[in-house]
Amino acid sequence: MTDVLNVEIGALAGGSANLPQYEGTAVLIVNVASKCGLTPQYSGLEKLQERFAGQGFTVLGVPCNQFLGQEPGTAEEIAEFCSATYGVTFPLTEKVEVNGADRHPLYQRLVGVADAQGHSGDIRWNFEKFLIGKDGRIVARFSPQTEPESAEVVSAIEAQLS
Repeated sequence: MTDVLNVEIGALAGGSANLPQYEGTAVLIVNVASKCGLTPQYSGLEKLQERFAGQGFTVLGVPCNQFLGQEPGTAEEIAEFCSATYGVTFPLTEKVEVNGADRHPLYQRLVGVADAQGHSGDIRWNFEKFLIGKDGRIVARFSPQTEPESAEVVSAIEAQLS
């Protein structure tokens, strides 16, 4: 699947996140939430950002409140939480729906790809991850429980940067 990044999505702070700006960049897209048992993954995501940003990579956090209301905050509250609690420097989009009738067009394009265990379709929980290659293709999908700094994720990112 190509052209994943040719989708409009608002930025958390207003305006447009302008996904086409990431053309030529490897992007790890992650649906995030502030009040989830997996929320500490923000630390690992930020470490990936710091480690690989200078090599043509970014994490893109996509807040979503569809899983037990675990992202209830306003844009300002989400931004403050991410910055103050986890030192997040990677970009965050507006809060969107990743499943159901109102699924954001970005996720309409992502969910058809299977992870290593063969799961495709609906997002299972917060912190499901999709790696987009520099060519705009979806190259990997990782389960919510897969830690950002796992060998599986890091090697997939490195393969896109080499």
